[in-house]
Amino acid sequence: MSLTRSFVVSALLLLAVANSTNAEPTDAPAIRHSFFVAGPSFTGIIDEDGKESWDSGRPAARDGYVLPSGNVLIAWGDEIKEFTPDKKIVFHYRKSAENREIGTVQRLADGRTLVTELGAKPRLMELSDKAEILMEFPLLPETDNAHMQTRMARKLASGNYLVPHLLAFKVKEYTPQGKVVQAFITDGPELGGRPAEAWPFTAIRLPNGRTLVTLTHANKVVEFSEKGEIVWSISNDDFKDNPLADPCGAHRLPNGNTVIASYGATGPVKVLEVTPEKKLVWTYTGKHKAHEIQVLTTNGKPVEGVPLK
Repeated sequence: MSLTRSFVVSALLLLAVANSTNAEPTDAPAIRHSFFVAGPSFTGIIDEDGKESWDSGRPAARDGYVLPSGNVLIAWGDEIKEFTPDKKIVFHYRKSAENREIGTVQRLADGRTLVTELGAKPRLMELSDKAEILMEFPLLPETDNAHMQTRMARKLASGNYLVPHLLAFKVKEYTPQGKVVQAFITDGPELGGRPAEAWPFTAIRLPNGRTLVTLTHANKVVEFSEKGEIVWSISNDDFKDNPLADPCGAHRLPNGNTVIASYGATGPVKVLEVTPEKKLVWTYTGKHKAHEIQVLTTNGKPVEGVPLK
């Protein structure tokens, strides 16, 4: 997605005090983020003090963004809504009767809205501002299990689409005509094979051409090269207290750090931030689990650049 991250810092933009876990003392200020979270108990914005500053009024969302306008775009399993900061609904789409779930939502640079549906006829669509279907093609998830067909699909700068297919153990890149031109494989021996259940959930194409992928039950996050080789990975082997539990959402920050939503967390850490060197520099330990996440501010400043999530 090529939207610029120039957020309106207002009462909307806030966040969770993040407890720094740097191993060595530092004079640098502790990292504090505000972020949008789609989670099972809360869907909205958490400020830099860890307080709920904006609540959608409905938990258990799948995906979502705070848009440059300050509006909030959210996908639940059955519908998508765009809210103004004062909760006026300005966009609404309800899933088709033939499918069972909505998998993801993304606002595109041209104002269209990318949506995936899961079910008897899994498909990717682009919608107009009136929620009319302007483009669609069938997806190839390799399973009839609707809930496990797709997750966070994203449109690329090339015009293609990156779509994780959990039970296919593949992140597939589709053309606008629905042709698969590349697939990143997540059940190879280096990831433990199929028994490891390295189901791809969020896939993010990075500016350097690599692809960042969260692998849920395998408790790993990896980067693939353009040729599909694993060139970076992180797992609980890199930490003391096993903070990765069913990593679902992720956000690559402009400084190169990766923020990971540990959706299955049973301990205090619900979200964590790691450096490329695998140093843990921030955690959110509040009460809300995170399915998908978007960092909005850091120490009072808006996160600029492309929202890589």
